[in-house]
Amino acid sequence: MELTLPALQEKLREWKGCPLHETANAVLGEGNPHAEVMFIGEAPGEQEDKLKRPFVGPAGKFLDELLESIGLKRSDVYISNVVKYRPPANREPTDEEKAQCMPWLQAEIALIKPKVIVPLGRHALGHFFSKLSITAVHGKPQKLNDSVTVFPIYHPAAALHNGGLRDSLFEDFKALKQFLDEHVRSPNPEVRIPKSEVPS
Repeated sequence: MELTLPALQEKLREWKGCPLHETANAVLGEGNPHAEVMFIGEAPGEQEDKLKRPFVGPAGKFLDELLESIGLKRSDVYISNVVKYRPPANREPTDEEKAQCMPWLQAEIALIKPKVIVPLGRHALGHFFSKLSITAVHGKPQKLNDSVTVFPIYHPAAALHNGGLRDSLFEDFKALKQFLDEHVRSPNPEVRIPKSEVPS
């Protein structure tokens, strides 16, 4: 049996495999189901928890601005998080919480089949390259395999706390646009994964 994004979202709402579900709403990713570019953040915040949508708070508004700066809209890309529930008081997610939620992110990646994955911040980067520092590799493409490139960028929330990072984020998005213009061209075919590959 094959799985679609709406079906995955429904399964996540019913899932009890992470204790965070007791205090927060499930937030799956959203956007273009055939996106060539997938953005991955850390975890939902207060507004994301309320609206059950990723990146709709202050950091999300800044992400929209960054996307617009290179001619993209939210509807052009897919946006998600490593952890699917808001940690209490917006604390950082634990390694255990990241591990518990990881199958959902892996399912989203398998469904979307992006050509470029943009981890926003160190938590998302750590899933793909555990030994790389976001400070060292932001704005620099990293080859994940023959078909996928990881393009790390600071999390937009970091610039809300440290204004000096705003220019760096805009520069990294310019570099992302250049990479997309040079290396990404054709649309993705629709891809589905077997139902057995997501948590039950």
